[in-house]
Amino acid sequence: MNINLKQVKIMFDLFYAGGPLFMGILTIILVALIATAVYSLIKIKRDGSSSKSVSLVKEIGIFGFIFGIFGQFLGLYQAFNAIEAAGDVSPALLAGGLKVSMITTLYGMTIFVIAWLFYFGLKLLTGRE
Repeated sequence: MNINLKQVKIMFDLFYAGGPLFMGILTIILVALIATAVYSLIKIKRDGSSSKSVSLVKEIGIFGFIFGIFGQFLGLYQAFNAIEAAGDVSPALLAGGLKVSMITTLYGMTIFVIAWLFYFGLKLLTGRE
């Protein structure tokens, strides 16, 4: 896998466009998800049994998704307040604002998908249905 500097710059631009506060919190949620999944995997390999941390992986993913939606709604609320104060805005400006507001939701959705992949993988390892 070869990542060039242009791709890294795009990722940082998306991070800051989505709002450093919400994107930072979502990144912390992603790190917590990965740590919980690794802990669950180690516990399953060591004990051979399932633990509560397997279902916690799923819950962290759901929380990430909901937090991403919350970030989008808060961004939309602020944008609509600015539009109300400015009066008339162009459709292109409105479309650009809607596009930017979706960044946190897309990041939260990505965390959710990763969590479900971890969850189903861990469930397969435990032999549970």
